Amino acid sequence: MRSRTLIRTIAIAIAASVAGLAGGTVAVASAHDNGNRSSHAWPQRLIDRSPDLVQPKALTVDHSIGERRAAQEVRLAQQLYTFWNTGQQKYLDAAVSPRFKDNTLPTGRPQGPAGPAFASKNFRAAVPDLTCELSDVLITGDKITARLVFRGHFTGTFDGVQGKGQSVDFNAIDIQHVGTDRIIEDWHIEDNQTLMSQLGVDN
Repeated sequence: MRSRTLIRTIAIAIAASVAGLAGGTVAVASAHDNGNRSSHAWPQRLIDRSPDLVQPKALTVDHSIGERRAAQEVRLAQQLYTFWNTGQQKYLDAAVSPRFKDNTLPTGRPQGPAGPAFASKNFRAAVPDLTCELSDVLITGDKITARLVFRGHFTGTFDGVQGKGQSVDFNAIDIQHVGTDRIIEDWHIEDNQTLMSQLGVDN
C-alpha cells in the first residue's frame, strides 16, 4: 500500500511540474470524488462513464490544454486500456492510429498496431482471465501517462509451460503520444521480473 501511495505521489508531482513549466494548472481526481462539486469536478467530468469502458481510479489533468482536448485524451486512454482489459480489437482500433509506432518494441513483436494485438493474444493464451486496472492517468499536453495493474490466473500455456492457476498481479507504466485524433506512438515498461516469477518461468 505504501509503494502504491508513493508511486501516485510521484506521478502527481511529475504532472504538476510539467504543467507548471507550461504555465498551466493541474487538477486531480480519484475514484472517491464522483459526487464532489469542488475543484475535482472538472477532471471527473472528463471521464467517459460508458459501462463498457474501464474507469480510471485516479486522474490528473493539465488545465492548460483545454477541456475538449483533455476529454479526448482521457477517452483514448479508456479505449486503449479497455482493449487490454478485454482483448477486443475494436477498442484498439478506436484508440491507436494506423501509423502507430512502439518505441520500446520487444523482440518478436510486430511494429505498428499489430504489436499490441499480437501481445494481447499471446498473453491471453497464458492468462485467459486477464484484466487491466487503470490505476492512474496523467494528462499533460499531448501525452498520456498511465500506471496499470494486470491481474489474472495462469491457466493457459506460456513458452511451453502449462499453468497451474497461479495468480498474476504486476504493474506497468505507459507513455502515449496523442496526435490529432488517436495515439501515434508510445513508450512502455512492464514489471516482467515479477510476471515471470509469478508464472514460474523465471530464469
